[in-house]
Amino acid sequence: MIRRSLTLFAGLFVLILVIGWFMGVPFTSSRLVEAAAYSLIAMGLNIQWGYGGLFNFGIMGFMMLGGVAVTFISYPVNPQFWGSDGPWMLGRALIAFGAGALLVIAARQSHRIGIRGGWKMALTVLAWFIGYCVYRSQIDPAAAYIEANAGFVGGLGAHPVLGWLFGGVLAAGVAYIVGKICLGLRTDYLAIATIGISEIIRALVKNMDWLTRGTLTVSPIPWPTPLPQDYQAGGMDAQTALLSARGGFLLLVLVIFAVAMFLISRAYAGPWGRMMRAIRDNHISAASMGKNVTARQLEIFVFGSVLMGIGGAILVSFVQINDPSSYQPINHTFLIWVMVIVGGAGNNWGAVFGAVLIWLVWIISDPLAQLLFGTISHWSGQIGWGEIPDIQSRASQMRIFVLGAVITIALRFAPRGLIPEVVRREG
Repeated sequence: MIRRSLTLFAGLFVLILVIGWFMGVPFTSSRLVEAAAYSLIAMGLNIQWGYGGLFNFGIMGFMMLGGVAVTFISYPVNPQFWGSDGPWMLGRALIAFGAGALLVIAARQSHRIGIRGGWKMALTVLAWFIGYCVYRSQIDPAAAYIEANAGFVGGLGAHPVLGWLFGGVLAAGVAYIVGKICLGLRTDYLAIATIGISEIIRALVKNMDWLTRGTLTVSPIPWPTPLPQDYQAGGMDAQTALLSARGGFLLLVLVIFAVAMFLISRAYAGPWGRMMRAIRDNHISAASMGKNVTARQLEIFVFGSVLMGIGGAILVSFVQINDPSSYQPINHTFLIWVMVIVGGAGNNWGAVFGAVLIWLVWIISDPLAQLLFGTISHWSGQIGWGEIPDIQSRASQMRIFVLGAVITIALRFAPRGLIPEVVRREG
């Protein structure tokens, strides 16, 4: 298995060199930074599905939370917001939210004073309704005021790495709430529920203009490392400055990746990992042995979402723009699943290999298809068959075909993934 893994990674390295040769080093360096971020996200899904057997189809939502988090933390302070009544109005909305939450919690504990059954349910629903009305009575005027006077809240002007960490924390918090609600569902219902929650998050981010600017986008998001302009100011030429900047960004991401890989590998190789494999393979048997299956599944769901949030924050930092309308399920959920399936579920290195391979194939399939269609169109025009229309749109559609072909071939010859999980059994 080690020889197979080394051979596959060597082949991947050759593919990267070939892409760099034909597409140029600046193009390839950019794709490698993105591939490193997607590797973190794929490891997050591998924790949830490969380790715990949880079908999370809400990856896009956690990536969006990471993007929102790094934007809020690292974007420069908006003096128009802080110099207005916006903070005070948002503070009142936050107090209203807290009061509503306490009201709901009190209603859910009403059995302690003898209110049970249908009366408790009715009281809880009433508490939710009152809390919602109180919160909306404060947040709606606050949002309208901020949008009219300051545009949006702005950021805190802190270091982007803090934004990456906050992206992981925010994703973890939302994952905890989602997990408490959904992890009692069967696997197919869990998948459907996470899809719905992901769409709810996308709708909120796109429409909360006072906080995220919605489809108006926020840019430029600061880099955690020096920009190409900073290197050029020191006397470097444009291409060297570009490569130095992207190299520094990639190095920082690789450090985070190495730390995550080390911690996950150590945990999975120990008793915790054996327990998670037991729950994944047969949760009924694990429960009969005294394991709290739901609590452990919630734990692993939160851990995986942390990496998704950090990966989403890194991607937004790198492209320097937070655009909620750019998030699509096929790019930010389905593609991640393909990475883990093709690479090998339950194996971190398999997930990483699949992430880099699939991302590169996804990116280069468009220009290669344009080149192929352009050549065929030229030949067919010369012999009188007519040229191929709409080459650019057809080439974009080829991405799906190529991805499907890769999945089919990989699953035909490696059903457990190219670098599958290796479980050592003793005794």
